[in-house]
Amino acid sequence: MLYIVPTPIGNLGDMTYRAVAVLKEVDTILAEDTRTSGVLLKHYEIKKSMVPYHQHNEHKIAERLVQEILAGKIMALLTDAGTPGISDPAFYLIRECIKNNIKIECLPGATAFVPALINSGLPTDSFCFEGFLPLKKGRHTLLTALAEEKRTVIIYESPVRLVKTLNQFMEYFGEDRQCCISRELSKKFEENKRGTLKEVHDYFKEKGVKGEIVIVIAGKK
Repeated sequence: MLYIVPTPIGNLGDMTYRAVAVLKEVDTILAEDTRTSGVLLKHYEIKKSMVPYHQHNEHKIAERLVQEILAGKIMALLTDAGTPGISDPAFYLIRECIKNNIKIECLPGATAFVPALINSGLPTDSFCFEGFLPLKKGRHTLLTALAEEKRTVIIYESPVRLVKTLNQFMEYFGEDRQCCISRELSKKFEENKRGTLKEVHDYFKEKGVKGEIVIVIAGKK
């Protein structure tokens, strides 16, 4: 069996009892970054062997991991923060396990875009999650399409690119499109900045940006 185990996006207290119990029972823990996961495991006194599984080795080791699971091993898959499979390499291993009729159980838990969407105050009945936008190839085409999207749009972004990205959004969506920038969700300095694209752009351009970023943008009226 392969367990998909969500981990806190910032506050270690958001780990579920069930997630801790599963990690204590499995044979092997697959971690996007063993150093990051090591902090979490130490906090909850979990002593298990870890195997790195990330975007640089997913194709090389997936087949071996599948064979080990078929041979009887029970594994848990972690990413640095949040639910594996959302904008990270977990998808590839999950797909390979499905091809081999391996049972997969995904635990419910933390993921960044849900609290960001709810905190935004924008419509939540229908939304479009895009994850990280392509940096070059396909970016113009995607932004052109998103400018016409009527649903609320959710995007992940790096703090070092936020101001530049917001500037680009103003070009495609217009300066007056409502949005909310959520950063450091669940942490001590959590911030949800709401306003027009122009207002939040100017705010972060002057203030500077730190922490993980989720951008929520109103759909086209």
